[in-house]
Amino acid sequence: MTAPARYCVFGNPVAHSKSPAIHAEFARQTGEDIDYQARLAPLDGFADSVHSFIASGGCGANVTVPFKEEAFRLCSARSARAQLAGAVNTLSFDGTQILGDNTDGAGLVRDLTVNLETPLTGRRILLLGGGGAARGAIGPILEQRPEQLFIANRTASKASDLATLFSSLGPVTGGGFPELAGSCFDVVINATSASLSGDIPPLPAGVFAPEALAYDMMYGKSDTPFIAYARQLGVTRLADGLGMLVEQAAEAFFVWRGIRPDSLPVLDKLRRT
Repeated sequence: MTAPARYCVFGNPVAHSKSPAIHAEFARQTGEDIDYQARLAPLDGFADSVHSFIASGGCGANVTVPFKEEAFRLCSARSARAQLAGAVNTLSFDGTQILGDNTDGAGLVRDLTVNLETPLTGRRILLLGGGGAARGAIGPILEQRPEQLFIANRTASKASDLATLFSSLGPVTGGGFPELAGSCFDVVINATSASLSGDIPPLPAGVFAPEALAYDMMYGKSDTPFIAYARQLGVTRLADGLGMLVEQAAEAFFVWRGIRPDSLPVLDKLRRT
């Protein structure tokens, strides 16, 4: 009997990860024989952990906080979208080769456009944050041909530098939060880590257009601070990042197995638990 193909997610911390449950559901749904576990990598031992997993027969791995940039550097080759993002969250192993991909942006866009039925084409989009989460989203968002993408960050130069980096892909600009005064957007995406500390990005009044969607890449059992703030402002279309988590996992599963699982039943199950 052939042993299951082995995959994992590396992180620190990682015990809270929903990825093993998500991939177990995908495997049951598709009939793929895989074993997927969460693996804690030491903060100073990510590369050693990856090589040890490869040596033990690992076929691929997901990468979460805080190792996505280190994973990028570790790869022998990277996909175009990983190259654009400057970070890797999906590893595939081919002999001694470590192949890197980034499925985060694709997962975000699919959650927005398919699950939430929010087309991005021709829309005004505001992306909050200038870190790795934001960077991974810019390319896939611009592929949807929005009317405008504005990147806002507390350090305005970081946002404007990011916009310059991606300017060849579409209409993107960037700056500080004060520059948002007088503007409104159809989709506002929080890619900052502010929700983890209970903070809210300093958004001026009127930034949400009528019928706007407020989307937080973070997720939890209840409203994140960003979602709660948007609700207080009267925004009625609200979504957290659980759908993005499931969709980036589905994209990784497709990268590894060549089969795209049906994500909605898995997302529905997670919402209920």
